[in-house]
Amino acid sequence: MQDRVVIVGAGIAGLTAAMLLAHRGCAVTLVEASDHTGGKIRAVETGAGPLDSGPTVFTMRPVFEALFASVGESLGDHLALTPLGVLARHHWPDGSTLDLFADPARSAEAIAAVAGPAEADGFRRFCADAARVYRLLDAPFMQTERPSMLGLTASLGLGGLAIRPFETLWSVLGSYFRDPRLRQLFGRYATYCGSSPFAAPATLMLIAHAEQEGVWSLPGGMQDLARAVTALALARGAELRSGCRVAEIVVRQGRAAGIRLATGEEIAADVVIHAGDVGALASGLLGPEARRAVPAPDPALRSLSAVTWCFAARAEGFPLAHHTVFFSADYVAEFAALAAGSLPDDPTIYVCAPDRSGGSPQANGAERLFCLVNAPARGDDGRPDPGEIDPCETRMMQRLAAAGLTLSISDRTVTTPADFARRFPGTSGALYGSATHGAMASFRRPGSRSAIPGLYLAGGSVHPGAGVPMAATSGRLAASAVMADLTSRSTSRRTAMLGGMSTR
Repeated sequence: MQDRVVIVGAGIAGLTAAMLLAHRGCAVTLVEASDHTGGKIRAVETGAGPLDSGPTVFTMRPVFEALFASVGESLGDHLALTPLGVLARHHWPDGSTLDLFADPARSAEAIAAVAGPAEADGFRRFCADAARVYRLLDAPFMQTERPSMLGLTASLGLGGLAIRPFETLWSVLGSYFRDPRLRQLFGRYATYCGSSPFAAPATLMLIAHAEQEGVWSLPGGMQDLARAVTALALARGAELRSGCRVAEIVVRQGRAAGIRLATGEEIAADVVIHAGDVGALASGLLGPEARRAVPAPDPALRSLSAVTWCFAARAEGFPLAHHTVFFSADYVAEFAALAAGSLPDDPTIYVCAPDRSGGSPQANGAERLFCLVNAPARGDDGRPDPGEIDPCETRMMQRLAAAGLTLSISDRTVTTPADFARRFPGTSGALYGSATHGAMASFRRPGSRSAIPGLYLAGGSVHPGAGVPMAATSGRLAASAVMADLTSRSTSRRTAMLGGMSTR
């Protein structure tokens, strides 16, 4: 008889776990409240076509190559990936512009032209150290189900000093760059996991290395990835039930025994994987018994949220790249406002213009543009409200115009922290789980196994953290934990770790 697995949530973590466990012969039912798979990977229809309105950057390709290989597939057979020569374009209020390239040597030349040869040397040292931190943390931290500071220290030995966990990213950047623009540029990588560079540990420089290893575009956006993993899971026998809201994780005799839908239907299972935010469990949104699965997250430690705009617009003036960042004049003031629970008066603006990489504008010249500013996670109390968001949009347009970019907008969709809070219950709009602030923050994330036997965890709010590659890794870790525990309950078969994900 097949082991029955129910997975709550069809984000990339849930899809990954479903694909791997179905491939191993489990009877997998994937339950999703929305009408699409991918979770935070989603598209919004605009007058110029569908546009990514969640994750927009495909990085850490080896993670997905290993994931597809673990089920006997080749990534290239399912996804048409195009490498970007320009990783991102950056602009500052003083009028300076800097491109980072896939070729680090070209990036160093660009930095030297903008900020001088000493800063280019700092960039080379930063890249070498970021790569070292990545290599040190890959196997003993990112690929381990539940790492501990003690275990990591024992694993790394004296090499652990290189990761500088007790220093902030911002302070460490000062040892590489004197130019405040470059500290701002590389400090921004902390926001990739919803954190502040002034509070995040220096270990987050590994994110810069992951991006430096390559950024790719997909013809259909990040939805292509979600569709590919969904198709592989279904081809291996997983059942997808979309548009079904889970009211309760059923716990009997102290063990997860299935789920109950909002309709009252119960789906029995030997194993349940919760692939949503752990805040939904801890707040009782999945039943009173499930509350004890994880410690309640501290609201003060929530990661950032965002306000996003999806436009169909004619863009003229400033030469946008696929990914462009318009920095604020005062990074300290920007993050102080966010920490105080307010939208900054002068926010940094991220613009994704996918039609600049192989796409083509509509006949009327309109192209798809996704704009994002960081926001505090106060969605449950309705903040920021329209009285704050409308002026923020005005300031954003003024900032873009000052950089030389003018937008003639024909279609507009705005998503707020309150919208994210409704889509992802238990988060108050936080998009990355808990913030990675302080040396111990990463170790506070729960691992694959919850406090309730038979209930497992996956997603960006659990180890190893936020971001599409990390969410996929969490799904793989959860699937491995499930198979190990199912095997220990049955001596009739043996299993092994599900597909190593090391990028080395």
